[in-house]
Amino acid sequence: MEQRHLGRTGLRVSRIGLGTLTWGRDTDEHDAADLLKTFWEAGGTLVDTADVYGGGEAEYLLGQLVEGLVPRRDLVIATKAGSVPDPDRRFDGSRAHLLSALDASLARLGTDYVDLWQVHAFDPATPLDETLQALDIAVSSGRARYAGVSNFCGWQLAKSGTWQLAAPGIRTRLASTQMEYSLLQRGVEREVLPAALDLGIGLLPSSPLGRGVLTGKYRNATPADSRGASDHMAPFVAPYLDDAATRIVDAVTTAADGLAVTPLQVALAWIRDRPGVAAPIIGARNSQQLTAALSVEALSLPDEICQALDDVSAPVHRYPDQDWSTL
Repeated sequence: MEQRHLGRTGLRVSRIGLGTLTWGRDTDEHDAADLLKTFWEAGGTLVDTADVYGGGEAEYLLGQLVEGLVPRRDLVIATKAGSVPDPDRRFDGSRAHLLSALDASLARLGTDYVDLWQVHAFDPATPLDETLQALDIAVSSGRARYAGVSNFCGWQLAKSGTWQLAAPGIRTRLASTQMEYSLLQRGVEREVLPAALDLGIGLLPSSPLGRGVLTGKYRNATPADSRGASDHMAPFVAPYLDDAATRIVDAVTTAADGLAVTPLQVALAWIRDRPGVAAPIIGARNSQQLTAALSVEALSLPDEICQALDDVSAPVHRYPDQDWSTL
């Protein structure tokens, strides 16, 4: 699998990443082992997790599989901290919480360091410089090799990235930002992506298949074994089952038929090759699904197909997202 630099850093990652959102909850140890082995054998390196996935079980499961199944040196392990199970405060970006969470993640993962440590979301109750200082401490102490953020809007990313660049050699530059991005969700193109491109921050798209909808599996009905049919994941899928999404999925399916490939391959190839994208994060349920996704490695979409998909899925840009003088 092709390797790409993560943002304007020396860290190289596989251009498809493996997500672990369901590990330890819907994905058991056997399936997780199959997924990790399939990914590694295909040349994949980037494995993304978080301290809250499965209540910590995703990190623990990944830690159990590393070394026994896949050499630690062959993986780029990314995790996140900042989300908390508190209905009154969903995110805690304090230095105290973040660094404690990192130590707990390292213990569950069974490793001395993570390759990429990410703040899971912006915390308006904590000064931003305090949150970012935790990243500096993590990198300077060797507990993290690189740092990034997740779910930061445009101004939050721009402020964070600029702050980190203001003191080179003292603060660690942001390597990445992880955001939902797909043909069904192109909101990051308004302000987040321009900020990332300007600051040299690599984009790691989550849910690159539109929460599974872009595979076409929901076109006629909801499969009984799909996430859309599960009690806890159905609300996650439901927003992308509207008429607007249907038009986009139909266009993806038409393109796939014309290229003699699958809708999954078309949707994944489109997002993988968007400007600024380092590696879409795929959350497959089993090794068969993952193998199907990884087969996109040999596919590059023709320009006319990309343009058609761009047109049918184009987000609405109004003042002040674009050059106001043209409006």
